[in-house]
Amino acid sequence: MAQVTVRINGYAYTVGCEDGQEAHLQSMAQQVERRVERIRSIGGQSGEARLLALAALLMADELHDLAAEKLPSGTTDALIEGERARALVQSRDRRLHDLADRAEGIAAALERD
Repeated sequence: MAQVTVRINGYAYTVGCEDGQEAHLQSMAQQVERRVERIRSIGGQSGEARLLALAALLMADELHDLAAEKLPSGTTDALIEGERARALVQSRDRRLHDLADRAEGIAAALERD
């Protein structure tokens, strides 16, 4: 088993993976880092655990959207597809902000306890 050190939000984590999967693990860590940076850019900076939890929730939301995405096959009208794409992006952005608000509420409740 290989050991890889990845950096996320300025911290180093040593993680085990199957031999030959080191580059894939580094790539996954970079994906997490991109989400962390996105959350920080919208003002979500507070605590390492909370930031990583928000990044995980964001990634889970993205996976959910990919799994649920059902665009009709054979649609060739670029205008319709463009409008759908814009609507999907706006919907995702609203859900991201809602999810961040809920996660912040949970984190605040945990801090009070």
